[in-house]
Amino acid sequence: MTELLEVPLQYKSRSFIRNLAVYFGPALVVSVAYMDPGNYGTDIVGGSSFGYTMLWVVWLAGIMAMLLQYLSGKLGIATGHSLPAMIRLHLKEPRYIIPYWLASEVAAAMTDLAEFLGTVIALYLLFGVPLIYGTFLSVLDVLLILGITRGRARRLEYAFLFFVSIIGFGYLYEIFLTSPNAAGIVRGSIIPTLSTIPELLLAVGVIGATVMPHAVFLHSALTNDRVTDPRVEVKKQVLRLHQAESIIMFTMAGLVNAAIMIMAAAAFYPKISVPTIDIAYETLLPLFGPPAAVIFGITLLSSGLSSSTTGTLAGQAIMEGMLGKKINPWMRRLVTRFINTIPTTIAILLGLNPLIILVYSQVALSLLLPLPLVPLWWFTRNRSLMGVFTNRRITTVLAGIFVLLIIGLNVMLLYFTFTGAS
Repeated sequence: MTELLEVPLQYKSRSFIRNLAVYFGPALVVSVAYMDPGNYGTDIVGGSSFGYTMLWVVWLAGIMAMLLQYLSGKLGIATGHSLPAMIRLHLKEPRYIIPYWLASEVAAAMTDLAEFLGTVIALYLLFGVPLIYGTFLSVLDVLLILGITRGRARRLEYAFLFFVSIIGFGYLYEIFLTSPNAAGIVRGSIIPTLSTIPELLLAVGVIGATVMPHAVFLHSALTNDRVTDPRVEVKKQVLRLHQAESIIMFTMAGLVNAAIMIMAAAAFYPKISVPTIDIAYETLLPLFGPPAAVIFGITLLSSGLSSSTTGTLAGQAIMEGMLGKKINPWMRRLVTRFINTIPTTIAILLGLNPLIILVYSQVALSLLLPLPLVPLWWFTRNRSLMGVFTNRRITTVLAGIFVLLIIGLNVMLLYFTFTGAS
């Protein structure tokens, strides 16, 4: 796809584990999108408001994400094209391609906005950087990461592994500190409960916002770089590696989201309902001391930095795939970041909570979610495109149910957002 992502790979070892270590990377990069600051907010609200009872929703959402991201990666392996490129090849005419591309770019920008705000808030919580200054400092976040890795894919993937490790170990510490109820965790994980309208709203929010449009676009672009030989036997080997990595990384993402909800339930429920990330930090400080609050802030900063980089790569994949043109990721990051400083800066200058912007960004994402999901489902069931890698009937049916459910829940979320139903 780009020089930033190309890795010379050889899967010559007889050991599956060694070959997996060589392949490892695409799902690692994409999984960060499911540990972004937007998920932090939803999981904290869920845990602080309902305790452990909504954990089953987190696990269900993780299963949906795992299947759909697996299909995206499989599309790249089987066809040698990314999902955006496949859309361009099938739309053919610019009058259809350009609007589709612009809408997809809006989806990527809205996703980046949540990650941008996460970095801004983390800088404020950890270092006291005023929000107005944080908006401009955050413009440079991904440039710093790209500079450190010097555009080498392996170094970039190691950086992602570092950030994911910080997030994972950080929440292990938070769970240890807050001493959650094991029986409550098990019960909330295996017994579905939707007894009130607020619980239904949270379930709609968690599941409806599970699959990120930019992550679905990106995964297919990363996996097609992993195919070193066009022969079917080699592609089958790469597909098995892709399947294993997807299971590992999206299980990890699910565990992190569950850990956030568990921490919030153990720390705040039922005494305190925490509506936002910044209030969670301020509440942890007196309850569990500076270490708990600082580690929470560090995990938030790691989440914002890593998911922002994923957003850059996704935007790159969308533009290159749909327009067939290369773009400098550094320039793209600067342009996207400067655009996202505008609404945030205006909100801060008007004295508004910048987190309000997240609500409207999620509304935009809800409207744009069908853009990657519907063609992904259609392409992967098409034998003329996928050949021997065509979905089995059960996979097609299950993926179709997930796509319809996610789109339906997002429509419901839009209704609740605009009508104020509760």
